[in-house]
Order: sequence, then structure tokens, then C-alpha cells
Amino acid sequence: MEHKRVNFHTLGCKLNFSETSTIAREFDKGGFVRVAPDAATDIAVINSCSVTEHADKKCRNIIRKIHRRNPDAVIAVTGCYAQLKPNEIAAIEGVDIVLSNNDKGDIYKRVVELLAGRGGIVSSCHVEDLTRFFAAFSSGDRTRAFLKVQDGCDYKCSYCTIHYARGGSRNIPIADIVSQAREIAAGGQREIVITGVNTGDFGRSTGESFIELLRALDAVEGIERYRISSIEPNLLTDEIIAFCAASSKFQHHFHIPLQSGSDRILGLMRRRYTTAKYAERIARIRESMPDVFIGVDVIVGFPGEDDAEFGRTYDFLDGLAPSFLHIFPFSERPGTPAVELPGKVQPSEATRRVQRLEELSARLHGDFCRRYVGSQAEVLFESTVRGGMMYGYTGNYLRAVAPYDAGAVNRICRVRLLHMDENGDITAEIIA
Repeated sequence: MEHKRVNFHTLGCKLNFSETSTIAREFDKGGFVRVAPDAATDIAVINSCSVTEHADKKCRNIIRKIHRRNPDAVIAVTGCYAQLKPNEIAAIEGVDIVLSNNDKGDIYKRVVELLAGRGGIVSSCHVEDLTRFFAAFSSGDRTRAFLKVQDGCDYKCSYCTIHYARGGSRNIPIADIVSQAREIAAGGQREIVITGVNTGDFGRSTGESFIELLRALDAVEGIERYRISSIEPNLLTDEIIAFCAASSKFQHHFHIPLQSGSDRILGLMRRRYTTAKYAERIARIRESMPDVFIGVDVIVGFPGEDDAEFGRTYDFLDGLAPSFLHIFPFSERPGTPAVELPGKVQPSEATRRVQRLEELSARLHGDFCRRYVGSQAEVLFESTVRGGMMYGYTGNYLRAVAPYDAGAVNRICRVRLLHMDENGDITAEIIA
């Protein structure tokens, strides 16, 4: 087979990023030439997201743009949008292959079959069939890797389609994940971000526990840093907090979804905690790790969220003072219970609430970053260069900027944090 060009397009979460990278390695091994997402190509692989209608629309737009630029290219689509609405995607001009999440690992084989003239594949998959685990981790020239340890979710929050798109919670054994971590270390990457749909629920398939996984990963030689990409507050146990506080590898950085600061709205969302429980977990983390960076997910405009309910969320977050907010306007997803709830919020009002929380997030993030100006920290610098400057992160997720130094790339450097700009980036001076 002549060398064909292939590019990759990833929408959504870190989990998708790890899976796309694993798919790409198969094409590399098969002799395909990987090109940039906007380059001319013979094959385009799209790993889709469906968390919002905007994500669906973005996927459709990418498909159409690829087809306009490369009318003869093979276009293969997988991911959550493909899982939930395969026929809708298959009807878009230019799409040749649609594969469910269950069959994501078969993309390379299906593309090769199609190029050999054996016809395209359109695959649908019922949620009860979503039992396979596609093991994945990202690789390349980045300093950090995303390692998939868990897939699926059993929680069935009222606004979410993940259970239908990804199936129930499942995982592979700790021993297999440790082997993948060692492979990442052998590739020269220093940091691993532990990813999953409901990461803290690890162990459903194997009878193991998340804390056992953390302990096993902590012992992998060559990996100097770990971050937990996201963990539900009800799964963030005292044992996990104490372990991360004591470990030299697990960073003081947590991403903990909240979604609402109103207990009534949390109940309508079918979340598994109250604001009091959430605040108690944050306080417990800060007792052990005073320098911790805490990122929080929030949904605004959920049905029934009036001005008073939004005010409770705003005040709760203002008092909690997390380091950063990830804010999303509520998006109706067909087939979810939230679609039937009364008290719809107008899009214009949801937009206004997003803006208010964005202003709050900017203030809170600035307050957090300013605390460390003038102090020393350890930064893992990345290879990306912009305007002669390189970037990296401290253990507690401050973004540091320094003049490019090839010898500092992919190395944890001791720095002095000098001053912060309007974006929260902190100029750093390397001292060791």
C-alpha cells in the first residue's frame, strides 16, 4: 500500500484525547503518514463528543470542512456522538465509516478494509452492548500523557448522556495499567494525568480500588508527577486525600465537579452529595494541602434554577474560593430526564449567568496565582515555544513562562516566580 496521509480530530475530554492518540499509533505502525488537522489528507479520523448540542454541531462542521477540502478522503467518525446518533452522522456527505465507542479500537482495521475496496461500515451499538474496554494513553512530544484507567458511568445524572454513550463503569486490572505507565515512562514522558469517565469509581470490573491503583502507579519508576483529571466529591475519600498529601509524585491539584451550589438543583440533577458535603471535602483537602489548586465544574441555567437558586450558587462559590471555574450553560440532551423538567431558563439569561461566573472565576484565579508571586516552585517545562518563550506548570497548576531553553524542556526545574500578567501566567526565573 502506498503511504497514505491521515489526520485526527479530537472533540471533548481528556479521555478522548488518550483514545485518539492510541488510534493514531496504529496508523503510524501501519505506515501511514500523520499530517496536521488542517492539512490535505487521504483519511480523517474524528473522535466525537456529545456532552452538549454545541459539541454535536462542532463535529458536523468539522466533517463538512474536511469533505470540502478533501472530497476524496475517507472520513471515519467514532466517539459519543457516533454512539448516540450513528445514522445522523452517516447521512452527512463524505462520511464513510461510523463506529460506536464499543468498536473504537477497530478504526484502523476498518479504514484498511475500506481502502482495499471492501466497503464502508456503519455501526450502531445498544448501551447494554457497551462492555469492551479500549485501553488507551496519549503519546508524542508532550511532557505529559493522559492515561485512561476507567470507562463508563453508573450514576445517570438527569442531564447527562454519558451512560448511554459509554455504558456502565468498567476498567482493566491495575497490573495492565501499571504496564502502560511503564511504557509511557520508557517513552520519556515525566507526567501522567489519570483519566476516566468517573475516575474515582475505578475497580468495578476487577474488585480493586482507586486507592490501590494510586499506590501502584506511585511506584512506577521514571514518572515524576501524577494528576487526577477529575473525581466526584463523594468518591474523594480521606484515604485518597491523605495519600496525595504524603506522596511526592501526586500533585496538589484536584478537579472536582460541583454543578450547582443549590441543594434543590443538585437533587434535580441527581447528584450524590449536598453543598455541605462538598464544602467539607474541600476543607479536608486544604487541611492537608494548603497550596492546593481546585478546579470546579458548574452548570448554569438548569431547569428550575431561578435568580435565587443562581444566587445561592454564586455565593457558595464565592465563599468556597476555588482556584478556577469551568462553566457550562445547560444543554438539553434528548432522552435525558432533565428535558422533561419544568422551569426552563432562557438562553439569554443562561448567558448572563455564565458571564457573571466567568468574572468570578477570573477574580478567584487571580487571587490564587498572586499568592505565589515571589515564591519558589518546581516547574515541568513543555516543548511548545511562543515568541521565544516556553511554558510549564507548577505542581499546584500555576502556569509559568520563561525564555526558551532547550535544556529545560521535559525537566522539572526549580524557579523563582516573579510577576503575574492579566491571564494569570507567571514569569519565572530558572534557578536550578
